Amino acid sequence: MILETERLRLREMTAADLPALRAILQDPVAMTAYEGAFDEAMVRDWLDRQLERYRNDGFGLWAVELRSSSSGGPDSAGDGAPVIGQCGITRQRIDGDDVLEVGYLFNRAHWHHGYATEAAAACRDHAFTVLGADRVYAQVRDTNLASMNVAIRLGMTVRSRFVKHYRGIDMPHLAFAVDRAG
Repeated sequence: MILETERLRLREMTAADLPALRAILQDPVAMTAYEGAFDEAMVRDWLDRQLERYRNDGFGLWAVELRSSSSGGPDSAGDGAPVIGQCGITRQRIDGDDVLEVGYLFNRAHWHHGYATEAAAACRDHAFTVLGADRVYAQVRDTNLASMNVAIRLGMTVRSRFVKHYRGIDMPHLAFAVDRAG
């Protein structure tokens, strides 16, 4: 386990989390900001990229589980708690700078419960206290109001606008950020 909050547990993902990742990454609604659902190869690449981040950086996007759950099933790994999303810290390039970014992506069945904000706040604090970051970013597609609201709840403000070229499309983004407190 990497982090715990009042309701959530964050841990490194494993191959056993592929069913839960598919449920998120292959959902066209959940993946609107990414221009649609991923195919199987893209899901596996996503997991492989996280595993590589764990090895190289010591962090990445982590599996998010409900602490109160004890039900197992095809969406679960580890101790049997279902994976409801992913959240963590990744290295990103924004405006020509290498930055630490908090990212979050949840299964639609778990939207509107405050889980993204709760997990992302824990990751933001982890970046400040454990990783020694002076500033933490969230890059949000300019059409993704829900993710913008999470960033705002984290105390972030828009620092710049930039365009990411992804899946053959230019996607305008906002760079939200918050600085370490005094």
